[in-house]
Amino acid sequence: MGAVAAAGMGMVTGALVTLATQRQALDSLRRRLDHLEETAQAQRDANLAQQQRLHWELLSKAMDDPELAEVLDTYKETVSAKKQRQFLFANALYTNALCYYRIGNISREEFFGFARGILQNPIFREYWYATRPHRATLIDTSEEAELGQMVEDLLGQLEEADSDEWWVVGEPPTD
Repeated sequence: MGAVAAAGMGMVTGALVTLATQRQALDSLRRRLDHLEETAQAQRDANLAQQQRLHWELLSKAMDDPELAEVLDTYKETVSAKKQRQFLFANALYTNALCYYRIGNISREEFFGFARGILQNPIFREYWYATRPHRATLIDTSEEAELGQMVEDLLGQLEEADSDEWWVVGEPPTD
C-alpha cells in the first residue's frame, strides 16, 4: 500500500508541477498580450495625432489661401472668403476636440462641456448648420456620428431653453 500511495503522491506532485508551469506560461502570454494591446493602442493614438496634425496643416493652408479654400466650399449656399475661413477654423476646433476625446485626453462629459460652450458662438452655430449634410454621410454607429448627434441634440436643447444660463442646459453624458 505504501508503494501505491507513493506513486499516487508522485503523480499528484507531477500534475501540480505541470499545472504551475502551465500557469506561469499562461501568465506570461497574458502579459505579452496586454503589452501588444497597449502598443497597438499607442500606435492608433499616434496615428490619430499625426492625422490631426495633417488636418490642421491642410486647413491652415486653406485659411491662408482663398483659392485653396474654394476646394472645401461644399456648402448649399455660397459663403464669403471670410466666412469660409471662419468655418474652416470652426472645423479645426471641433475636430481637435473630437481627437482629444478619441485619444482619451478628455471624457465624453468634457467633450459635451466643450460643445455647450462653443455652441454659444453664432459663427460656430452657423458652421454647424451648414455642415449638417456632411455629418449625414457618417455611419450612424460611428463614434463621430454619435458625438455629432450629441452636439445636434444639445443645440436643439439650447435653442429651446428659456434660460440665459446656457451652462446648465442639457444633461451631460456619463462615460
